[in-house]
Amino acid sequence: MVFKPLSRKFYLRDSIQVARELIGKELVHSSSVGITSGVIVETEAYMGVTDPASHAFGGLRSKRTAVMYLPGGRAYIYLIYGMYNCMNVTAQKEGVPECVLIRALQPVRGIEIMQARRGLKNPESVINLTNGPGKLCQAMGIGADLYGADLCEKRLFVQEAEIFTDGEVGVSRRLNIGYAGSAQDFEWRFYLKGNPFVTKASF
Repeated sequence: MVFKPLSRKFYLRDSIQVARELIGKELVHSSSVGITSGVIVETEAYMGVTDPASHAFGGLRSKRTAVMYLPGGRAYIYLIYGMYNCMNVTAQKEGVPECVLIRALQPVRGIEIMQARRGLKNPESVINLTNGPGKLCQAMGIGADLYGADLCEKRLFVQEAEIFTDGEVGVSRRLNIGYAGSAQDFEWRFYLKGNPFVTKASF
């Protein structure tokens, strides 16, 4: 496999553009266990200081959000429910804390490694390997040690997909952000229509 990470320029744009254009790209993790990857089939944009759903809303700076203020193209990883990691791709220029949540992947490489990480042995389990932000991080071996990883390098990165069937990109409001008031209705979620690995929306 030839590693071809996307350039920094791809990420130095607003998160809505990046979120839409990440659909159909391939997320790759090269670890000591082996290479795992999946085509990105679902994302959500978070627009920083003006977005009530963003961790950086109002310009909040903390140890957790520090990487969001760096130039785009880094991994912003955080824990939810005290047990599941979520991976975001940072966007925009330095000082503008926007990011894109990777919500679901279509597994491509290292499927047996991903199944072992998730404790799933049945061949039919592939459909449930990476259809959710916590699931995909577990399957891909993406943890806190990769917080701040430069996605323009060759450990954790995004590249053009070699194996991908094109399709129509759908748009909807974001999921599970009821705390964000009217921002929960902003249509900043993007997904590949008809793809079985997209998470199931509750609306």
